[in-house]
Amino acid sequence: MDLDPQGNATTGLGVQKSGLYPTVYHVILGNEATEKAVRETGLAHLRLLPSDIDLVGAEIELVSVDQREYRLRVALEPVAQAYDFVIVDCPPSLGLLTINALAAADRVLVPLQCEFYALEGLTHLLKTIRLVRERLNPRLSVEGIVLTMFDGRTSLALQIRDEVHRYFPGEIFDTVIPRNVRLSEAPSYGKPVMLHDLRSSGSVAYLELTGEVLKHE
Repeated sequence: MDLDPQGNATTGLGVQKSGLYPTVYHVILGNEATEKAVRETGLAHLRLLPSDIDLVGAEIELVSVDQREYRLRVALEPVAQAYDFVIVDCPPSLGLLTINALAAADRVLVPLQCEFYALEGLTHLLKTIRLVRERLNPRLSVEGIVLTMFDGRTSLALQIRDEVHRYFPGEIFDTVIPRNVRLSEAPSYGKPVMLHDLRSSGSVAYLELTGEVLKHE
């Protein structure tokens, strides 16, 4: 599920956003059934609930809606059992869309860019997760933190890695996602990196991360 108004996950899976209907926007505001918005992708076992810029309006429109934090959870209930995993790609801000995702989720996988401001944002995110667990979704837990866009040639990246391990011991995945040209190229081809270049370091890293996540099951 693409819950980001920028719709990067939608574009990255080869779905054209121009004239797209229905999307996750229409689903969480109650106008369309979730099943109607789900689309096929280039991967046989992957389906997509797409997003586009209309989702920007959801942050405003949800303010006056009853049970606004649970709109996504309610929308997912009819279809969740049909899938082994439902993965929600969240926006980078901690607004109502992200709160909806946290209220609907069982676990949170936190990608962390190896940059100083990202480390600062991680603290705010983890605080938000604790509040959501206390007030909206007691089953919510942190799956783990994934270091991304890692460049081992820079001292800053190494410093951020060490800081994260010091402050969040036992919560960091072993797999580190490197900066990789193929990862950057893949969205422009409308493909996941595994279909763009399976042997690239980016593909290998994400496959290793998948193995780690599955071991937690």
